[in-house]
Amino acid sequence: MALRPGELVQVDTTRLDVMAVGEDGKPVRPELTIALDVATRSVVAAVLREEGTKAVDAALLLAEMAVPHPARPGWPGHLRLAHAAVPYDRLLALDDRLEQAAARPVVVPETIVIDRRAIFVSAAFLAACETLGVSVQPTPPRSPAAKGAVERTFGSINTLAAQHIAGYTGSHVLERGEAVEDEARFTVSQLQELLDEWITARCQHHPHEGLRHPVLPKKALTPNEMWGALLGASGYVAAATGRRRLPGTAARALPPHNRPRHPHQPPHLRPHLPQ
Repeated sequence: MALRPGELVQVDTTRLDVMAVGEDGKPVRPELTIALDVATRSVVAAVLREEGTKAVDAALLLAEMAVPHPARPGWPGHLRLAHAAVPYDRLLALDDRLEQAAARPVVVPETIVIDRRAIFVSAAFLAACETLGVSVQPTPPRSPAAKGAVERTFGSINTLAAQHIAGYTGSHVLERGEAVEDEARFTVSQLQELLDEWITARCQHHPHEGLRHPVLPKKALTPNEMWGALLGASGYVAAATGRRRLPGTAARALPPHNRPRHPHQPPHLRPHLPQ
């Protein structure tokens, strides 16, 4: 249970139920890694990779949580943070980067719940967490219920989003059509853009039965509404910018041969990093 944004964040990785077009033109099934803020049920970070997710990607996930997500060109105005159910003017006074931000929460995690997957217990990921002051809480072996919130979110992504995309594989072979590999139409980077827009437009604005406020106990709140309600009690702390900005800190925590360079960073982070 978490009572404030960022208090408890669950991270996990799974294969997306969609075939994509790989860099070599062959069909691939990309791997999806997400971070879910338990208090607001918000997907605060999501990264797709053509090949297996690496420790460097997991470390960059930390940076993505705490940096405002930029609204993409062409997105309608209601997907910007200025139109979300949050105290926007007060937030903007604390962090001017939110002026061009998408309507998604920005959280600096206090505790991250992980399973014992290699990328999450790697020296690179643990060093990044230590550098940023994030506590790491491993789950017991063979206990998927310990990360039930993020597991259910994977199910929602596959049933509410992935099944409407060309190349959908289904969750098991009985749901899979014939020659599904031939139906792949999107590259991994294009799927990343689709996923970011779906999270902002659908996931963050959909009422969640597990989100209730004492003042309105009968009303199911959306993740954005819950974030706005909890901000009044917990406040907002902007991540450091400039030479001490969070993405740079996370990258410096990695071993030299694993440090990311701009061409390999997620496309939605690369052009928008604060100076």
